[in-house]
Amino acid sequence: MTRAWVEVDLGALRRNGAALAARAGVPLVPMVKADGYGIGGLRAALALDSLNPWGYGVATVTEGDELRRGGITRPIIVFTPILRTEIDALRRADLTPALGDPAVIESWVRTGRPWQLQVDTGMSRAGMPWHQVGEHRALFERAAPQGVFTHFHSAQLDDGSRDVQERRFAEVLAALPQRPFMVHCENGPAVERRSPSPWTVVRPGIFLYGVPGFEGGAIRPEPVASLRARIVELRTVADGETVSYDATWKAVGPRRIATVPVGYADGYRRGLSNRGSALVGGVRVPVAGRVTMDMTMFDVTGTDAALGDLVTLLGEDAGDVITVGELAQASDISPYEILTGLRLRLPRRYRDAVAGGRA
Repeated sequence: MTRAWVEVDLGALRRNGAALAARAGVPLVPMVKADGYGIGGLRAALALDSLNPWGYGVATVTEGDELRRGGITRPIIVFTPILRTEIDALRRADLTPALGDPAVIESWVRTGRPWQLQVDTGMSRAGMPWHQVGEHRALFERAAPQGVFTHFHSAQLDDGSRDVQERRFAEVLAALPQRPFMVHCENGPAVERRSPSPWTVVRPGIFLYGVPGFEGGAIRPEPVASLRARIVELRTVADGETVSYDATWKAVGPRRIATVPVGYADGYRRGLSNRGSALVGGVRVPVAGRVTMDMTMFDVTGTDAALGDLVTLLGEDAGDVITVGELAQASDISPYEILTGLRLRLPRRYRDAVAGGRA
């Protein structure tokens, strides 16, 4: 019997993608970087392929090469800036780089392969600054990019920053010798806020994996990932007894304590100590004491919990659900960190609601 695992609903993943594509009205470039936000990059790409995306987005050459070895034939864009020393590896794996440095662009175009121009309109992370694009017009006349894109830094906020970035991006398009085949800007939250898309494709990320960009959006994703474990220890502690490191939790009266074999080394965050909760038979039970590296204790007093019983630390059980957003808020981190932090020592179990069985 598996002691703990991550359960992945590939049907929900596809439905989230389909809902976003329908709202955008243009094809997707699903982001499957960081091992598909923790659920498995290749499995995510294969599941989403039925939606006929234009291609896929990754962060590294290694991630792109893994998709190629797994049978993905659609275009794959590497969105993190590359070094010139990586050019041969990109070429061998038939990957498309996102470039913003003129020297690297000069080196890449000698391969004769497509590339995309990454433009910084306010993120200050990567890409050619928007106000410098016109200075390199001669370069773009010699080596036209396949696509041009920018990245919204706060699309989930209604703060006017998107309008500023779009105006800057319009200046970029006007400065280029010709409009590239692909023009794209929007991530999931941007599509949630506005539709249809005025661009060629959209680049959803965490929305696909079950996390909305903000509350009250026009569409809401289904949960995709669940974290489940079995109770491996049960004990009753007396009034005044403590649980876990630093004795931060003290029993008030006799309490039943269940131990599950999941801890912060698995991605169940230490910040959930004395703050998080799990589901046992649909009943919420609180974390008791510090989350440790390999185990977490829960106060199951008042339940009929037994050894081997299922505990849901993330996901749905008997009508209640613990969301990625809830865990993120309780541990005071980003939802992205919750999903991408689910470590690989937790085996993945894939199910497909469309197929009605294990994938």
